[in-house]
Amino acid sequence: MWYAIEGYDGEQALDRRKATRERHLERLATLRDQGRLLVAGPCPAIDAEDPGPAGFSGSIVIAEFGSLDEARAWADADPYVAAGVYTRVEVRPFRQVLP
Repeated sequence: MWYAIEGYDGEQALDRRKATRERHLERLATLRDQGRLLVAGPCPAIDAEDPGPAGFSGSIVIAEFGSLDEARAWADADPYVAAGVYTRVEVRPFRQVLP
């Protein structure tokens, strides 16, 4: 089943995000290579493709896992969680309708 994982950045998280980005992306690439990643990306904190020093308000990942518990465990192990980029992570089932 698909699961939506939303991480919410804390205050002043941009430097921690930059320092941890490569490890975060490696995990996403693994999901992609396994055919389990629908979409992933950050949410700019301002209405701009490149928010610069404004940074990001969080990230969204939609990926396939065997269960909600498995999706939560994967989300909890994200380097952004360990680095304190995310102050909160929500995981919930997702059902794709379009496209």
